[in-house]
Amino acid sequence: MKANLVFTAGGVCLPADGDNLPLLPEMIVIQPHDPRPGRGPVRSGPVRSGPVNGDDERARMSDDEYHESGEFLDLFSHDAWQALRGPVLAALAGAAPQAGPVLDLGAGSGLGTLIIAQALPAARIVAVEPSAVQRGALFTRLGSAPDLRERVTVVASGAQDAALPDRIGGAVAMNMIGHLEPDARGELWRRLRDRLADGAPLVVNAQPPAEPMAIPESDFVTVRVGSHTYVGSGAAQPDGPGALRWQMRYRVLDDSDRLVREVTAAYRWFVVSPEAIVAELTAAGFDATPGPMDIVRAEVR
Repeated sequence: MKANLVFTAGGVCLPADGDNLPLLPEMIVIQPHDPRPGRGPVRSGPVRSGPVNGDDERARMSDDEYHESGEFLDLFSHDAWQALRGPVLAALAGAAPQAGPVLDLGAGSGLGTLIIAQALPAARIVAVEPSAVQRGALFTRLGSAPDLRERVTVVASGAQDAALPDRIGGAVAMNMIGHLEPDARGELWRRLRDRLADGAPLVVNAQPPAEPMAIPESDFVTVRVGSHTYVGSGAAQPDGPGALRWQMRYRVLDDSDRLVREVTAAYRWFVVSPEAIVAELTAAGFDATPGPMDIVRAEVR
């Protein structure tokens, strides 16, 4: 695998040699944008209970932000999580699994869930993920690990909508916070503040750029699987105050570099810097400290 950009679950790292981005590489994640007129970023509603008819289920699938591109995301995310592993493990110090489960918000295909489970072998984990495609990959990962099946509960919801336990022993929100508009971020901080055990960490990362900017298309990762080569590329443009719109392209090439398939997707991402996250968390009642790879660790004051 070679990577000019390191891919995360649902996003990419910007190019380390980018002319306009000298502080890279670091993590960013992108969110699909609903292309219908007058619609903004895709939102996942609360988990539904009771019978669901076929029309409702089809509507939910059409709103799955990774419905088209999700098959590629786990494949392209391993390098990113390898880089994040050490800083995330360090930031989880002080977790209190005896007080309640640890949240994995935006769990994706479960690469981060595995890190939490390995760091906290006694912890129950609640993995919150709105995308059915990503949850399918997560369940595949859990299905081959009986211990994880006993410890990890998967919740089909967005972070802003999920019903949270009354008490939690820690919370991880990696590669996902730009899915939320500023007001929704603030509400999430308040909900977590009211539930985190004393000394238990909230671990969240920011992803560059911190301001909307034009980013030309670049290949960010190439992975060989059998006789096919999978290539991911993306470009971005400002999309309103505090937001980027990414245009992503996923190509499958044969042995002769001929195009076999191509999938495209448009994503919206609300930019935020580590300093802004620290300021928001401080205002919400946390003591927050930035660390490596733009990871912020926070505890309730």
